[in-house]
Amino acid sequence: MGDGFGPCFFAGVPDSFFGRLFQRNSLNFVYSSCGVMWLSQVPEGLEDNKGSICMVGKSPPSVVKAYYRQFQMDFSLFLKCRSEELVAGGRMVLNIYSRKSEDPSSKECSYIWDLLSVALNEMVVEGIIEEEKSDSFNIPLYTPSPLEVESIVEKEGSFTIDLLDVSQFNWNAYDDEVHQSEAFKDGGYNVAKSLRAVAEPMLVSHFGEAIIDEVFSRLGEIVNRKSEEKTEIVIVTASMTRKG
Repeated sequence: MGDGFGPCFFAGVPDSFFGRLFQRNSLNFVYSSCGVMWLSQVPEGLEDNKGSICMVGKSPPSVVKAYYRQFQMDFSLFLKCRSEELVAGGRMVLNIYSRKSEDPSSKECSYIWDLLSVALNEMVVEGIIEEEKSDSFNIPLYTPSPLEVESIVEKEGSFTIDLLDVSQFNWNAYDDEVHQSEAFKDGGYNVAKSLRAVAEPMLVSHFGEAIIDEVFSRLGEIVNRKSEEKTEIVIVTASMTRKG
C-alpha cells in the first residue's frame, strides 16, 4: 500500500448485507456499489400495480408508499449493521442508483424497467405469458433521491455524512452526438444486454427459462423504437463516517 501504511486486508463475502457480515468493530472502511437500492423483498401491497413491474407514473399512491416503506426499513437496517462492524471513525462510501426528482415514480428512475414491462405486456396480449403471472411479477428495487438518502442516514443516527454527490450518464455508451449512428444501430441491443445481466435471474425464477431470449429481444426492439429519447442513469455517492 506504500510507505506509512499498515497491513491492509480486503474481503468480499457471500451473504445478505441486510444482516451482520463481520465481527463488531472489525472494519475500517466499507464500500458498496449499486447494491443498496435493491430491497430485501418485494414490498407487500402491490396488488393494484397491475401491468407494471415497478413504480411508474400510473402507480397508485399505496404502491409508492409500500416501496418507500420497504426501502426505509432495509436501508436503516443496512446502516445499523455496518455501524456495528465499523470501528469508531471508520468510513463508508455508497454508490446508489438514484433520481434527481423527489417524485419516486418519476420517469428517470423507472424508464428502462417500464420498457421491460412493455415487452412482458406484449407477450401477455399474444398469449405467450399468462396475465396473472405477469401481474404478480414485481422488481424489488427503489431508487432514492439524495434527500431521502440524507434523511434516512440522519434518522438512523450512526453516521455523519461528509459528502453527498450526484452524477449521471447514459444507459447507452454510444448515446451522444459523436456516435449517433452506433447508438441507433446498437442502442437497443446494448441496453437490453445490460438489463439482462441484472434481471434474468429474477425473470427465470418467476417465468422459467423458455421466454427469456424473446423478452430481451423485444426489449431491444422497444428501446430502438424510442431511440430519440435519452435514457440517463443517476448515481448518488454518499461518503460518511461512523460516529463514536
